[in-house]
Amino acid sequence: MQGGTVRSWARGRGRRASHAIYLLMLVVLAMAYRPAMAESLTRLTASTLPAPPEPVRGLYTLDDTLLASGDAGASWWDRTSSRWRPLRVPPVSAGEGAWRNAAPGRLYRLQRTRDGTDMAGLERASRTGDTLVWRALPPFPRHLRHVQVAEGGDTLYVSGQDGAGHVLFLRRAVTTDTVPWEALPPWPGTGVPASLVAQRGELMTTVSGAAADVLWRWSRDGGWRMLPPVPGKLVADGPARAVGQAHVLYALQSHDDPAAARLATLHTITGAWAELDPPDGGLPASMTAWGDGVAGVDARTGAVRTVVLVGNTYLLKWLDWLVIVVYLAAMVGIGLYFYLQEKRASTADFFVGGRSIPFWAAGVSLYATNTSSISFIAIPAKAFETNWQYLTNNLIAVLGLMFVAVWIVPLLRRLDLMSVFSYLEKRFHPAIRMLASALCIAMQIGSRMSVILFLPALAIATITGIDVVWSILIMGVFTILYTTLGGMKAVIWTDFVQVFVMFGGAIFAIGFIIYHLNGGVPEFIQVAMAEDKTRLFDFSFDLTKATVWGFIFLVLFDVVLTFPKDQVLMQRVLSTKSDKEAGRSIWTFAAIMIPGGFFFYAIGTALYVYYQSHPERMNPLLPIDATFPLFIAAELPMGVTGLIIAGIFAAAMSTLSSIINSVSTLASVDFYEKLARNPTPKKSVLFAEIMGVLVGLAGIGIALLLSRYDIHSLFDVSIELAGLLGGGFAGAYTLGMFTRRANAQGVAIGIGGSIALTLLVWSMDLVHPYFYLGISILLCIVIGYAASWLFPPPAQSLQGLTIHRQDAVAASG
Repeated sequence: MQGGTVRSWARGRGRRASHAIYLLMLVVLAMAYRPAMAESLTRLTASTLPAPPEPVRGLYTLDDTLLASGDAGASWWDRTSSRWRPLRVPPVSAGEGAWRNAAPGRLYRLQRTRDGTDMAGLERASRTGDTLVWRALPPFPRHLRHVQVAEGGDTLYVSGQDGAGHVLFLRRAVTTDTVPWEALPPWPGTGVPASLVAQRGELMTTVSGAAADVLWRWSRDGGWRMLPPVPGKLVADGPARAVGQAHVLYALQSHDDPAAARLATLHTITGAWAELDPPDGGLPASMTAWGDGVAGVDARTGAVRTVVLVGNTYLLKWLDWLVIVVYLAAMVGIGLYFYLQEKRASTADFFVGGRSIPFWAAGVSLYATNTSSISFIAIPAKAFETNWQYLTNNLIAVLGLMFVAVWIVPLLRRLDLMSVFSYLEKRFHPAIRMLASALCIAMQIGSRMSVILFLPALAIATITGIDVVWSILIMGVFTILYTTLGGMKAVIWTDFVQVFVMFGGAIFAIGFIIYHLNGGVPEFIQVAMAEDKTRLFDFSFDLTKATVWGFIFLVLFDVVLTFPKDQVLMQRVLSTKSDKEAGRSIWTFAAIMIPGGFFFYAIGTALYVYYQSHPERMNPLLPIDATFPLFIAAELPMGVTGLIIAGIFAAAMSTLSSIINSVSTLASVDFYEKLARNPTPKKSVLFAEIMGVLVGLAGIGIALLLSRYDIHSLFDVSIELAGLLGGGFAGAYTLGMFTRRANAQGVAIGIGGSIALTLLVWSMDLVHPYFYLGISILLCIVIGYAASWLFPPPAQSLQGLTIHRQDAVAASG
């Protein structure tokens, strides 16, 4: 009777809990229902500079200086003294229409033919003090009219029409003045080019039309493609300039008054236009690109007015902060729990969780560690900008993980390691172990930890307006705290919780975006397919692009041959109870990888569809990597924003904690225990805790340094750094495990040679950054194996150190 009462009470509690969950879901959905706002996320603000000494006929920029030219001479704006200073130029240089800004701060002068009707070439401008200097470039292949000039990266582009009305499209390197012009295929059709702008390695050109101008986009891979037409006609000689990383700002004729102007932005990724509300007092005349906007002449007063773009800042609400604080407190609580539970005298407990972690928890932790803030922020940005091509890496990586589970993991498990670099000492020499461990520490802090810490800090700054520096400090300190308190057990179990927080935020974001599309799921699918946004496979053999062959190459080297040297991942495998459990943790990792990847790439595609319909909801001043954080800040309702931010925190902190724990393990096991006199387990753990704090502080410092630079894609940067820093020693594992002839001397030569040659390939920009890691490993294998034949074969026993049958030992566990 008593048991029935208990069961009845339990069923009642269960029903009440279910009802509470359903009610919470309804509340969240009600909060989520908010129609997309129509107003722009940016506004134009105007300010006034004093009038130049002479009437202005044209404004231009050179480096960070504003120039004013007129019939009586020219002057430049001295910011230091806040006044106009005379500029000495040849009299002919001040002629109307003779100067052209190819990009903000890049000034050129057109060279007229003798009859003055056509243009024969260009001269590049530079300023020395109060004097303007011109350097002539090689002449155009043919004389041109209606010349437009654009500069992007290290390339100068020119478009125009020859005497017969044929369009010429030319380019040349900016770095040299002697290389002749190279002719490229012009855009299809005819028409007078009205503007030319370089952005994201592409070119935007407008061709004059009757009622509206036609817009064409050129890229190296796709050639010319027509975009949606310009919403009107461009102002003659008006500013057309790149803004941020993915927008172009144009001056268009007003709907009501053709003599007046309005500003509009083109988002170069989606091809969508957004018109900006005019500032108080309207727009000036004779505009040129300046700062984050334009500068022009006030026709009434002759003064110079500057009009700049300013983005909105969004503050978190009390419910958002509550969700975030609860999440952070829970993570620290887990660390504190294991700190109080453990006696802290065993290195096995602190470094590998007492080798008692269940395989499913270790597998989830493997995924959480591998899925950082790069996945939560940079991958949606990459899918938003391009397509799903990089997801091919996940699909192929599963096959590589199968090989790792069957061949690599059992071998290393039998050696009872805490540092994976102990293998290099057993197989080769202690010096190679310590060098490999030191390079791994540098790579984890420099190419992973700092980037992973910076990305969520960028998200926080975008949403709350809190300075990136404070965001980095808050994130870093919380991660250091719970990681150094709880050791490996705290790291793994916080990873387990963080995966669910992370997936919850990602799934909600996808559903929310699709729900707010006008056409819902059908619109999402239609646009994604029409724009080829879900394209997965590229079977071309172009080594400068991310192709299927490149991903196979990458997985072979980045997963199969690199996994043994990845202390962050292997430490979880070594924490399981047996060889069989270790293998199962790899299978769990592989099972989560594919659906997890689809979620993050689907976010990017959903963002593309949404912003194509609502371009006014973008902030042109933000980098592409801030696209998802912007959506979180501007579109999501209170509470849900906090949930997604907690998901970003979870993605970052799971990887950060893993890196801190693994690097402190390497510092203690590979250096302290090898170099200290009479090391004890208690002292080793204490040293690891101290190193964990120092490693965290180092990562914070480098992340602060990253915040000073405008990096186009941190996703690409992380791949590039990992390839340059992490390849050589991965080849040493391959030589050790798969060959019996490799020796310490040959491997040392292979490591040094591979690093040097990979840096040479990088300096020459020969291949896509995805290939750097594979090239480095392959060079180490080839050079190291060949060099090993110059020295005697290994003298020590290789039992248990290679995959060869004659070296095998009895499996354990």
